[in-house]
Amino acid sequence: MKEIQLQRVAPADIEARSMELIAQELGDRVFPAEQLPVVKRVIHTTADFEYADNLAFSPGAVEKGIAAMKAGCTIVTDTQMAFSGVNKRVLEKFGGRAVCFMSDPDVAAEAKERGETRATVSMERAAALDGPLVLAIGNAPTALVRACQLMDEGKMKPALVIGVPVGFVNVVESKELLLTMDVPHIVARGRKGGSNVAAAICNALLYQASNNARE
Repeated sequence: MKEIQLQRVAPADIEARSMELIAQELGDRVFPAEQLPVVKRVIHTTADFEYADNLAFSPGAVEKGIAAMKAGCTIVTDTQMAFSGVNKRVLEKFGGRAVCFMSDPDVAAEAKERGETRATVSMERAAALDGPLVLAIGNAPTALVRACQLMDEGKMKPALVIGVPVGFVNVVESKELLLTMDVPHIVARGRKGGSNVAAAICNALLYQASNNARE
């Protein structure tokens, strides 16, 4: 087997070293101080520097997201993968929780009966929750469209919407719809995104809220 030269980095220092390399590659790019940790964490998660250009933030979105985390918000994800990726230990220290309704049998049954997607019904479940709400949508454009409809109808008022569904069908359109809404949002414009990106953005906000505590 061919020998390769590996950098010697202690396990505890791998993330810090990765962030240093990301900062170097970003070069002289300038981002608002509160947005930079979000951009860097998404790049760290994906190794994709195009997110430096396609992440769009509404005014004050990061600050409002951090405030929601500190207020013990409920993060609603549209996939179990995003749910799994959110650092729930930190979120729970603020009295918050993460939920995903996608696998609930009653959600599946209602979606089948109505001819809707489970993601659509999940957003309707989210609208009934009390307290500060953060939507982390990384997969289903139907979830994002339904959330926008509920907001337009005055039935949902999230503290933040993370709109980063990935794919080809109605993905771009759903994100562009969110960009027209009067709600704090962080959007990955274009086709890119994913559950891992949604979780990464949640964690970037949580780590800012907790002064980088991870446990």
